[in-house]
Amino acid sequence: MTKYIFVTGGVTSSLGKGIISASLAKLLQSRGYRVTIQKFDPYINVDPGTLNPYEHGECYVTEDGAETDLDLGHYERFLNTPTSQANNITTGRIYQNVINREREGAFLGKTVQVVPHITDEIKRNFQILGESGNYDIVITEIGGTVGDIESLPFVEAVRQFRWEVGSNNSLVIHLTLVPYLAAAGELKTKPTQHSVKTLLEYGIQPDMLVCRTEHHLTADIRRKVAQFCNVNINAVIESIDASTIYDVPLLMLKEQLDKTVLAKLKLPTKNDPDLESWKDFLGRLKNPTAEVRIGLVGKYVELPDAYKSITEAFIHAGAKNECKVKVEYIHSESLTPENAVERLQGLQGVLVAPGFGQRGFEGKIEAIRYVRENNIPFFGICLGMQCAVVEYGRHVLHLEAANSVEMDGHTTYPVISMMEGQKNITAKGGTMRLGAYPCDLKKGSKAAAIYGKQHISERHRHRYEFNNEYLQQYEASGLIPSGINPENNLVEIVELKNHPFFIGAQFHPELKSTVANPHPLFVNFVAASLAYARKN
Repeated sequence: MTKYIFVTGGVTSSLGKGIISASLAKLLQSRGYRVTIQKFDPYINVDPGTLNPYEHGECYVTEDGAETDLDLGHYERFLNTPTSQANNITTGRIYQNVINREREGAFLGKTVQVVPHITDEIKRNFQILGESGNYDIVITEIGGTVGDIESLPFVEAVRQFRWEVGSNNSLVIHLTLVPYLAAAGELKTKPTQHSVKTLLEYGIQPDMLVCRTEHHLTADIRRKVAQFCNVNINAVIESIDASTIYDVPLLMLKEQLDKTVLAKLKLPTKNDPDLESWKDFLGRLKNPTAEVRIGLVGKYVELPDAYKSITEAFIHAGAKNECKVKVEYIHSESLTPENAVERLQGLQGVLVAPGFGQRGFEGKIEAIRYVRENNIPFFGICLGMQCAVVEYGRHVLHLEAANSVEMDGHTTYPVISMMEGQKNITAKGGTMRLGAYPCDLKKGSKAAAIYGKQHISERHRHRYEFNNEYLQQYEASGLIPSGINPENNLVEIVELKNHPFFIGAQFHPELKSTVANPHPLFVNFVAASLAYARKN
């Protein structure tokens, strides 16, 4: 039978349930177990696809085209295995499913209630991945904080589920905070005690406590937490602040988190954990031999989580190149023709980030013009690629009014147009071109050399595309369409001849970069930036 682990949070949000879940999964995977992680979010949005990045950070897209929580990115980066629609469930989706069934008459006239109908639907979703037969262990992260009104149905569903499958087949890990009061000069356990008390009021006794802390837990602190929260002392796990999230699996290994979990689930420890490649990655990450400054030009730079996968892809690529990548966030709305040189000089590479809407668009154009004319490595993603097409049209092809129809529906030169299949769509959520699509790379192109093959698959999230009416004009002047979707001739990659590195990708390569497999476009972009730094 598949075993189930539930990870809840207390005291405060943003303690790192996703990182703890991913770290535990990594340790169990390294021992030979088949593991997956799913995130249950308590908000009523059906998915994060319509949420403002300032509100929620980036929207992570899976292979099967699901718009999901950014924690799924951590899951994939740690485990190097893809997630899917089933790995992220929201209150909105739960209620939508129940209401749809009620409209179909599935409940035979009964009054539909939170208990049992909503909790039954939550429990059904707990088990979808486990019943696939593909996993030995399913880790379920419950979003929010215990005590939140919106989390109550999920916590109640966990209580019922544990009663149904038995204590040997499930366990609850509660992540909490042990704050340090500088005035008193000591760690305080009372917030943890109160958080566990709240969980007990809902009928759940946690099996293990993971305590986030700035200072090491003493033996007395561990004993106190264990005694007053009614857990074994070896089930009190220290999670001290780390310099990088990639340290956490090794810190959890030192705390024997995985051994304790396996013992409670009555599972054999199997092999010793195989973490050699992970340690090798950490060694290269922490001991760089060089450094590059790369500008990330975007419109949501006040919240770095809006570009989480991009910044993590830079970490992977930097380690591969034994190079520290210093990412400098540049607000595209602040860039003008007058200050672009001042703001961008000194950078060894520039990435123009994805986004939607008019705000900051012209600033991205200015950034691209500067790096193109000064032979500085450039990488454009999604809207960043479209901006490169617009900039090239205006300043090289002399199509002075060139634009995207997203920004100007009446432009004289619509070099970026709306995809045909998107023109009659009015609903926003889940309606873009989403998920993995194939792409054929042009023989002899820089893209083909970077990937080392001619047929690739990458993930998308967009409504607009390169207008093929201008294809010949662009190609003749040197901006090469080096990646084409074989099904609809959509231009997926453009690259500039006679430039050290100038590539725009319509897809999102950052979504497929992992610790074990850094994305080749990021690896080569960092390498090009490093070469530029050494040359200059």
